[in-house]
Amino acid sequence: MIAQSCRRVPSRDAVRRVLLGAVLSLVLPAANLLAQAGPGPTQNAVSGARVFGTKGCVQCHAVRGLGGGVGPDLGRIEGRRSFFQLAAAMWNHLPSMRKSMEELGVDYPELHAHETDDLIGFLFTLDYFDAHGDVDAGRQLFAEKKCAMCHQVQGAGGVLGPNLDFLARYSSPMFVAAAMWNHGPSMAETMRTLRIERARFTATEFGNLMSFLESVVDQTPQGPLYVLPGRADIGRELFSDKGCIRCHAVGGTGGQIGPRLGGRGREWSASEFIAAMWNKAPSMQAAMRAGGISVPELTAEEMADLVAYLYSLNYFGESGNAARGRQQLTLKGCLRCHALSGRGGTSASDLGALTGLVTATEVVTALWNHTVTGEGVGTGEAAEWPTLSAGEMADLVAFLRQLGSTP
Repeated sequence: MIAQSCRRVPSRDAVRRVLLGAVLSLVLPAANLLAQAGPGPTQNAVSGARVFGTKGCVQCHAVRGLGGGVGPDLGRIEGRRSFFQLAAAMWNHLPSMRKSMEELGVDYPELHAHETDDLIGFLFTLDYFDAHGDVDAGRQLFAEKKCAMCHQVQGAGGVLGPNLDFLARYSSPMFVAAAMWNHGPSMAETMRTLRIERARFTATEFGNLMSFLESVVDQTPQGPLYVLPGRADIGRELFSDKGCIRCHAVGGTGGQIGPRLGGRGREWSASEFIAAMWNKAPSMQAAMRAGGISVPELTAEEMADLVAYLYSLNYFGESGNAARGRQQLTLKGCLRCHALSGRGGTSASDLGALTGLVTATEVVTALWNHTVTGEGVGTGEAAEWPTLSAGEMADLVAFLRQLGSTP
């Protein structure tokens, strides 16, 4: 694994370049790959992009205009996608995808669990980063929000704060977010001295401001680029180590001083999160000091890991209900072909004999590798391929995991 100190958090444009290059199966140097842990919300999206290319997905699907046109462009689908939404979409379109592959002479690819993990991680990452902001609007904000009174850009502005031309070299919203958090107290004191009202930013404004700062110098960031903006497993540890959990609860565990950060009902974009951190920093830091908690400093890598962790909290959506999943086997006609502990169909495997399906990814991999016969499955009213909603997929996965993990 490449040491954390060597990681760089990419710009949004750099991310898109790496993603789209990988989609077209361009060879990336081995040094550009970040080894990730096993199944979970820390997939290696670069490896997932390779899976997307090498398994033939790119021959039917484009990503933001690059790739095939048989299926939908997966980089231009509205809305954020959870693990189970992606898994359900893969299942629901399995027969039509197989048919298209046959017509194109593409062999249907079987997947290993780690490939499924990385592939879904890649598809999930496509909408992690916000759309590129408006440079002119960002330039105007830089003046209107009084940033120029302390900071210089391209030789114009104040000298109380650092010159911000260097940000274009890093071109990372995570780097900026960490700097804004770390220097917030000193900036607040300077603004009070100069009687400057502390600026607040919406997510759109932050995106526009970032685009302006990125445009200052036309320079491509040097060094390895990583698609995922952080590692959720490291972020989980930081959330505790940095004292965040003393004020914020996640999954029912943690403090009650600040808002609960998991299960908000709607996932935030990176810009929404960063803008909220800036806007609420004074009250958060005051509460920490009042509670005897040291206000932590964050590196860009740590900020990226924290954001990845918080973003991943809704990654799997609902956890699924095994009892409802068992009912789905009958409702969806699965038992017309499959048996369950000797009861049901005989033309396919007995699901009661499943072993080794411990993770959600392993179950989804088994579903993907499922054999499709003819135009559908079964006979009579079950002839049509059974489609699943994200919730139904979550329930079915919960039940199959229960079967697969039972000795």
